[in-house]
Amino acid sequence: MKYISKSFVTLLFTFFLQQITYAQATRTWVSGVGDDANPCSRTAPCKTFAGAISKTAAGGEINALDPGGFGGVTITKSIIISAIGVEGGILISGTSAIIINAAATDLIVLKGLDIEGLANGTSTNGINILSAQSVLVEDCTINGFNAAATGNGINVSPAANPVKVIVQNTRISNCTKGINVAPSGAVVADVNLLGILIGLNVTGINSTGTGATVRLSNSSLFNNTTAVSNSTGKVISFGNNNFGGNTNSNAITVTEQQ
Repeated sequence: MKYISKSFVTLLFTFFLQQITYAQATRTWVSGVGDDANPCSRTAPCKTFAGAISKTAAGGEINALDPGGFGGVTITKSIIISAIGVEGGILISGTSAIIINAAATDLIVLKGLDIEGLANGTSTNGINILSAQSVLVEDCTINGFNAAATGNGINVSPAANPVKVIVQNTRISNCTKGINVAPSGAVVADVNLLGILIGLNVTGINSTGTGATVRLSNSSLFNNTTAVSNSTGKVISFGNNNFGGNTNSNAITVTEQQ
């Protein structure tokens, strides 16, 4: 066999990497009748979010064409996942439905998703936010993440880098903790809840850690065993929220002017 130069191998490897990059689209599509072997285009959509995300460029968008169950996904880059106007379902058991473990500069948007944990007491997190610059959750429903002691509708637990989270027009129900904000040590986790319903959970909002801050505006907490727990974190209300049917008192740290 003739000698192949190292520089030629490097050039060939670079070429293949470029082809992979070029194959990624800025907008991809999933469908209830799609196939992950497809390129995730509008006319040849993928079946799952996990299948589509590998074919979507950083900063791009995955859209749902029609109703479907699109499966769990791990997000490691800036992305928008949107199912506004259709049933964008994720049904999961024994693990987290969406894991966000992106770079400290990445921006994540989740819109119109129906995230369900199977009613067997093993589903851990609807959305598990470990690392990102910011996460926006809008017009979603999150239900049934009730694994004992570890079940969270939305879990925000950055270990090293600060993260900002906004949750708007979303319902969270039947979880061990509806919202759990528990950063490592003094790492900042800044969570803002706007117009959301948190109901029928063991704990509605839990804020733990010196870097944890939760702000609550125009929201309702009904029929939770404990509405708000803030052992070492902050929970700030703007005084325009509704509380009812919760067994234990609401541990609001501060009420600020609207």
